[in-house]
Amino acid sequence: MNDQSTPAILNVNNITKKFCELTAVNQVSFDIKPGECFALLGANGAGKTTSLKMITGLLKPDEGNILINGADVVGQSQLAKEVLAYLPDEPLLYDKLYPMEYLQFVSKLWNMDGKIAKEKGEALLNEMGLWEKRNHYCENLSRGMRQKVALCGALIHDPKLLVMDEPLTGLDFNAANQIKKTFETQLETGMSILVTTHIIDIAEKMAHRIGVLNKGVIAACGTSGELKSMISTHDANLEDTLITLSTDQNL
Repeated sequence: MNDQSTPAILNVNNITKKFCELTAVNQVSFDIKPGECFALLGANGAGKTTSLKMITGLLKPDEGNILINGADVVGQSQLAKEVLAYLPDEPLLYDKLYPMEYLQFVSKLWNMDGKIAKEKGEALLNEMGLWEKRNHYCENLSRGMRQKVALCGALIHDPKLLVMDEPLTGLDFNAANQIKKTFETQLETGMSILVTTHIIDIAEKMAHRIGVLNKGVIAACGTSGELKSMISTHDANLEDTLITLSTDQNL
């Protein structure tokens, strides 16, 4: 990860989102540097998915603004999204396409050169252990394989920022481990990752920093060690720390 002087790839500035009288996200701010993995954690209903949808342009903030690579997500949507990839918790695949056909379809949406897209698609399928399944319909793949195909689609255009909502939920150990290895490889190339997850191991081992959401508000933000230092129990593990920070207790 680059040092603090490096410009952020993502700037989230005081974003707020309300649904009728309910404030789902309230004045949330954080940034992500190139090559950094940032985990956004919190209980169900804390505002994680709503935050991701604003960051990816699927929802418009009621207040605040979001910059991706210096471009405003609302005012400069196309420019901001050119360097973005989004992997939702239930990714959409076209069941009657083979994995390679799906990647070719996605690459055309990004106006990629056909030869480059083919080479990149083949490399991704090999990296994710899907090459032998390249001529199988997506509808016949397991959940883990479908998740890996969706991740290949997200990476096909070499995004600078990958945003993922619970990417490992429901996956077996082998599939989850393969995807984690791919994350590590991408981070080494300078790509940034914003991820929500309920898997504490992901947050502790992969995330450079963690933001804890509690009822739509950032309750704490920092490294795993910094978060642990915020509570009085010196021998607390990260899970205990997150439980404490995700409640209404005073720190």
